[in-house]
Amino acid sequence: MADRIETDRFIPAPAADVFAVLTDPQGHVAIDATGMLQDADGERVTAAGDTFVVHMDRESLNDIPDYGKYDVTVTIEDFEPDRLISWTILGRVRPGMGHVYGYRLEPVDGGTRVTSFYDWSDITERARASGVFPVVSKTALSGTLGILDRTVRRGYPRG
Repeated sequence: MADRIETDRFIPAPAADVFAVLTDPQGHVAIDATGMLQDADGERVTAAGDTFVVHMDRESLNDIPDYGKYDVTVTIEDFEPDRLISWTILGRVRPGMGHVYGYRLEPVDGGTRVTSFYDWSDITERARASGVFPVVSKTALSGTLGILDRTVRRGYPRG
C-alpha cells in the first residue's frame, strides 16, 4: 500500500472561495467527514508556520479505545494563496508523527478542481509500528470534499 492517499472533486466556485474555508480553523471543523474535529481556536492562517488548535474526539473513529477527547496543534507547512495548503499536527504523541494533510486547488472552467491529500510517507518509525496508518481513509477524504463543496456553495461563512 502506498503511503499517500489523494482524491479530487470539481467544485463550482472560485478557488478563493474554497481557500477561504481551508484557511479558517472553523472551516476545518465545518467540513470534516470523520467526526473527529469538534471545535477550533485560532485565527485564519495566512502563511506557512501559522498554527491553530483543534479540539478532537477520537471516539468518532472508535479505533483507539479510551483515547477520547484531546487537542492537536495544526502547523501550516505549505501556503500558496488559492493554490495549496498543507499542515502537520502535534497531539498527544511527542514528537509529532510526521503525517501531512492538505489541498491543492486548480482553477478550471466553471470552478476549481480540489485535490485532497494525506501523506504519511515520512512518519516516524514509532508511528509506523503503531499500525494506525492511515488514520483516515480515502472515503473520508472524499466525504470531506463533498462537504467542502456544499459548504462553499452555501456561502461560507454565513453572517
